[in-house]
Amino acid sequence: MLKKIPDILIKKADALEDFYQKAYPELAPLVKQCFLNTIETTVKKLEDGSFFVITGDIPAMWLRDSSAQLHPYVKYAREDAYLKEIIKGVIDKQAELVCIDPYANAFKEKADKKGYMYKDETEKNDHVWERKYEVDSLCAPLYLAYQYWKESGETDVFNQTFYRMLTNIQEVFRTEQDHERSSYHFHRFDCVETDTLPCDGKGNPIKPTGMTWSGFRPSDDRCIYGYLIPSNMMAVVALHYAEEICKEVYQDAELAKEFCSLAAEIEKGIEEYGVVEHPVHGKIYAYEVDGAGNHVLMDDANSPSLLAIPYLGYQKASHPLYQNTRRFILSKNNPYYFEGDLAKGVGSPHTPHGYVWHIGLTMQAMTSTDRKEVLSCLDMIAKTHAGCNYMHESFDPSKPEDYTRSWFAWANTLFAELMEKLMLENFWEEER
Repeated sequence: MLKKIPDILIKKADALEDFYQKAYPELAPLVKQCFLNTIETTVKKLEDGSFFVITGDIPAMWLRDSSAQLHPYVKYAREDAYLKEIIKGVIDKQAELVCIDPYANAFKEKADKKGYMYKDETEKNDHVWERKYEVDSLCAPLYLAYQYWKESGETDVFNQTFYRMLTNIQEVFRTEQDHERSSYHFHRFDCVETDTLPCDGKGNPIKPTGMTWSGFRPSDDRCIYGYLIPSNMMAVVALHYAEEICKEVYQDAELAKEFCSLAAEIEKGIEEYGVVEHPVHGKIYAYEVDGAGNHVLMDDANSPSLLAIPYLGYQKASHPLYQNTRRFILSKNNPYYFEGDLAKGVGSPHTPHGYVWHIGLTMQAMTSTDRKEVLSCLDMIAKTHAGCNYMHESFDPSKPEDYTRSWFAWANTLFAELMEKLMLENFWEEER
């Protein structure tokens, strides 16, 4: 891991801790160490000078997780040259990895014969940890690089490798608008059903809709139907970021136009095929659809999720369709909404039935427009970290000492991001 932590992050973590010792003492012991968890424990400078970010207890770099883990730090890069070096290094590494295999979701620090890759029937590459194709894996580096550009004002990350990544993303998203044209396949043997794709590794049949196909969800569980709505929403936003980068930095009007067109087609597909009528909640977004009338009504705590729509930048929290969808998600009509004695919230089919996710509670608070709801989420978090002062992946809402993943950096960083957001927005000026 890093030999030195950027001074600016230590300063901000100390300020955050000092603030919450008065604003919310029950959560004060969590905020500093959750804020620093990614930078202290998961970021490593490699021998070639690049940077690698693991998820925590899994020694691999997920494109999605690494972007989310660094997201709260980017705003401070302008103030600290060392932090800027780290973030630029991670963006460079992500671009390099996507160019190695745009269908992979996770990569290894060094090329070798280890990891899931060699148990799976798919195209092999020694750099790849796992090759579960997930749309959001290609969106996440665009989010991170765009944020860095806007916060720092610098464009040096937009080099030739990054440009090749852009063309790879465009080609894959275009190809997967009609998955029958794709050579991608994934078959894992002797595993749970959700770890492999049916139909000879190609996934269940779908019809073209304008959306782009995803083999797997952000949880790394397979999609039932290949048009994963929240990931396509993330793609719309990411593609507009790519459009702006191409137009303003690379001066490539043709590629910018292609990204704009692709985003418009995907968005049209979402709004035409992804909205269904629910008997209780009215018009809501489905989680997955196949373009032939079949859909899955649920939400998963992993982001991108339907709950995270405003956080992703696809719609405002006040949008009526989002509000209807949100009411569905936070009700027992969502098959992965669970309640216990100490907490209630969104879980996932990826973890034990009935377990609630800290990422779900954090995202609920992050996207809420209701002060009481935010305070309720914070209260549940304060009661369910099992004395660890860290977030977990999932936990039993009646017995939180039963949990999965004690070292899950993304969950920690997202929680710290929420706490910083509330502080900066003067949320605590009103009495609790």
